Amino acid sequence: MALENSNDRAQLDVIGLGNAIVDVIAYADDPQLDQLELVKSAMTLVDEERSAFLYSNMNPAREISGGSCANTMAAMADLGSKAAYIGRIKDDELGRVFAHDIKATGVDFINAPAAAGPSTARSLIFVTPDAQRTMQTYLGACVELAPDDVDEARVAAAKITYLEGYLWDRPEAKAACLKAAGIAHKNGNQLALTLSDSFCVDRWRGEFLDLIDKHVDILFANEAEILSLYETEDLTTAVDRIAGQVAIAAITRSEHGSIITHGSGRHTIPATKPDRLLDTTGAGDLYAAGVLHGIAQGWDLPAAGLLGSKCATSIIAQYGARSEQPLAKLIN
Repeated sequence: MALENSNDRAQLDVIGLGNAIVDVIAYADDPQLDQLELVKSAMTLVDEERSAFLYSNMNPAREISGGSCANTMAAMADLGSKAAYIGRIKDDELGRVFAHDIKATGVDFINAPAAAGPSTARSLIFVTPDAQRTMQTYLGACVELAPDDVDEARVAAAKITYLEGYLWDRPEAKAACLKAAGIAHKNGNQLALTLSDSFCVDRWRGEFLDLIDKHVDILFANEAEILSLYETEDLTTAVDRIAGQVAIAAITRSEHGSIITHGSGRHTIPATKPDRLLDTTGAGDLYAAGVLHGIAQGWDLPAAGLLGSKCATSIIAQYGARSEQPLAKLIN
């Protein structure tokens, strides 16, 4: 049975709010991580001075617009969805990189760059031979996102509004998310949330639970995040609890695939095996893109979940979170 679209008159399939970040991706080995005193596989927030020091010690790198939500919007546009993005950049070199890259994917990027204030955010990503990524992130301009950046007409025109959990770390960005949530529901549309990171869940567990209870229709989380949310070590318990709170929940489990809930229904989605494993950056973002694309098009959840799995598998076979091959070819 196909799912009902939230608003058949909507002009956009999805609009996302997130931290607008330029990813700087370079190969590294474990001795280099130790020398730079980096915690492997973790995402660590750093100031501008620390970011400049680490950048000067990176191997040759690629620069491409990123950020979790932006990656998802770009992938959705590649799949054929009509996508838009709300995020804050500065009018500087990296800001121009971000704006060019995301617009080139077909995403409607609607925020003008700031003339003053912190520089454009960047995430320095050290990728080791085991495909793990260690991220050192300077948030810069992206945390200046505020309610005035939320275009009411654009949010009202989207079937789904997608929020990045990382935004909860700043009051103004949080207020922007709540404004978007109110607009979405006022217009009969759906609100989706990704929990982003288990440490983010630890910081904002109470507020996330309140947001989920009052606003969220579609939730994305990995296994660690959903266990952290409900402070349990039992996955079945956590899945049952989130299923009782949201219309749809999608829980990723790496090589074990994913679980999608819809009311009392449980769909186990198998992982698809990659041709090679190079870099896990963006796997969750691309999974969310596939699932959201399917939901926006009214697909059955198992089909949407399988597309999400295929998108995630595609991205871990390359470096970076923007697909080098057209994702639309994954749609059967």
